[in-house]
Amino acid sequence: MSTIGYDSWAVDLAEVGPVYPFQGYEVLMVILGVAFWIAWHRIQFARESKHLEKARHMGDQEKIHALLEKY
Repeated sequence: MSTIGYDSWAVDLAEVGPVYPFQGYEVLMVILGVAFWIAWHRIQFARESKHLEKARHMGDQEKIHALLEKY
């Protein structure tokens, strides 16, 4: 199985074009990469927001406000 489009390397190398895998799928790969990047940031934002919301409700609220009033 060849992912670069050549079944044999017995060709004129001067006429060989790109030799990287999955030729012709560059646009699809960019779209998938950008979608993954955006999804990752969205998931990370949701997880961090959940963690910060949980941290916000930790401890005694009155004690925290009393301590903050000192400063």
